[in-house]
Amino acid sequence: MLNVMISLLDKEPTSYKGEFGEFTIDKSDRIGVIIYRSGLVLAALSFAIASNLFFSQGESALPWITPLFALFSLSLGVSLLTIHIYMAALHRLLQAFWIIGSISAIAIAFQTDDPLALYVYNHPITLFGIGFTFAALTGIYFKEAFCFNRLETKVLTPLVPFLLLGHLTGLLPLNIEQALLALWTIGFTVFAGRKMVQAIDPDIGDKSVFKYLKEKK
Repeated sequence: MLNVMISLLDKEPTSYKGEFGEFTIDKSDRIGVIIYRSGLVLAALSFAIASNLFFSQGESALPWITPLFALFSLSLGVSLLTIHIYMAALHRLLQAFWIIGSISAIAIAFQTDDPLALYVYNHPITLFGIGFTFAALTGIYFKEAFCFNRLETKVLTPLVPFLLLGHLTGLLPLNIEQALLALWTIGFTVFAGRKMVQAIDPDIGDKSVFKYLKEKK
């Protein structure tokens, strides 16, 4: 994998014809995509480890989930910083969601002696704060589904809010919540894995559109 990344970074700048003229994708653009994807992989890995610990060890694993959530959130923030989205307002909105969710998670962690996951589970109202982190993640799923027609992101985009709202309202039975969490974990892992083998340049998008929108603004 490292050799593949090095070869991609050593690739000569490539010119394309965009919607508003020609543009060139260079090494710095590709580094940004690799950082974006690395953030997704770390987020998916920490999420998968936390989920598997919960399913295999139950409540005894809950203290370990807090640092794993911190890694998940930090990695997601890196991806949100480097993601390419044509609509600047949407990009800023997802980043704002992440900030709100992160502040809420820190506030909850400092105000209770319970593991973060246990407290949030027992107090669904906290999803009005920490849930913004997952709203930002859902925004990434939606962007990827729209741009690349990924099956797993088409499933994850409605699944995540359905699960969170179902828990918030208390309408979902525990076994259904666990099944949806397992599906979320599998889908997120598949998504992150497929991103690592996807061609880099399409992830950057049409730079002429970004230039046009910036000039128009």
